[in-house]
Amino acid sequence: MGAGTEPDGSSRSDEEWERFLRESVAGTTDAPKEPSARAREVARRLRTEPDRGPDGWRGHPPERPKRRVGWYVVGLLAVLALLFVALAPGRVVDLVTGSDSSRPDAQRPTAQDPFRGSPAATWASGAAGITMPKEAKAVGWMSAAEVGRALDRSRDFLVASSLDRGVLRGARPEKAIALINPHQKDVQDLLRTAFRTPGEKNDPLLLFSRFQPSRAHLVGDIVKTRGALTYREGEHGALQVTADVTFVYPVARTGGDDEIVRTIVRRELVLSWDDPGKVITEPGTFSIVSYKYDMTNGGCGIPTGYFVPPFGPDRRAEETGREVDPYDRRTPFGRGGSSGDECGRATRS
Repeated sequence: MGAGTEPDGSSRSDEEWERFLRESVAGTTDAPKEPSARAREVARRLRTEPDRGPDGWRGHPPERPKRRVGWYVVGLLAVLALLFVALAPGRVVDLVTGSDSSRPDAQRPTAQDPFRGSPAATWASGAAGITMPKEAKAVGWMSAAEVGRALDRSRDFLVASSLDRGVLRGARPEKAIALINPHQKDVQDLLRTAFRTPGEKNDPLLLFSRFQPSRAHLVGDIVKTRGALTYREGEHGALQVTADVTFVYPVARTGGDDEIVRTIVRRELVLSWDDPGKVITEPGTFSIVSYKYDMTNGGCGIPTGYFVPPFGPDRRAEETGREVDPYDRRTPFGRGGSSGDECGRATRS
């Protein structure tokens, strides 16, 4: 056999071939051995895993994306701004126009808007603010139709006694008086003396609202009202009607400046439409069971038969009395015909 040739063209000697053949048969100590199953598994896993570089298992974890804190802050501010606009639109207008509706001047009543800054601004006007029962039912000696007519006349009395323009200017309330039972002696005695010589027990303000024209006049043509009529069966089968109504009168000083004061009067009247077979009465009239009223900004001195709104220094002098919320209709009141309650100072008007 000729000598073999290496890939690079070199030839091996006979001695080298002989050693090669001998080692091929017997094996060499440094010949590569067949890898174990565990080694093959490790090699396979290393081939399939991505290259993590040297010391990959000790390397730092990938950096987390930074939170967009700035956008969260902008979103929160936007939500707060929308809430501010929804809850305080007036303040937004003030900021845009440079005005400030929270200042006292911005809430002060004017001749064009005499109820400005008052809870009564949202109330109904005149008789529309007096709520009537939804349904009239027969009571005692009256049929349902008769109860309905009696309720209407009870409201007519409130209109004639506390809303009539002439009466508010100091005129005698003839229409209202005509609805009162002429045979009710105590009330007729009050009416005979109240307009001539008014006093604590005979004060026309117990039943009627009046202003002295030489001192004060109503501003505008509107009186704000809120209240209701209710009814039930009274004594001897009579129809008993209870009226609980608050009246708000914006007034100004006659011949004075543009100061406007709101006189607020809450009245409670209990009227009895009696059975003529049991009580002496006249058709279409009622007897007065009780009357009482609360009043603020209407004067605190000796009764004159008129409300006396305090203007200027007089108003500041009256602000020393007990505090009263004239718009709080949840609490009972107790000023009646013989009451000497101290003058109340309105916490709001």
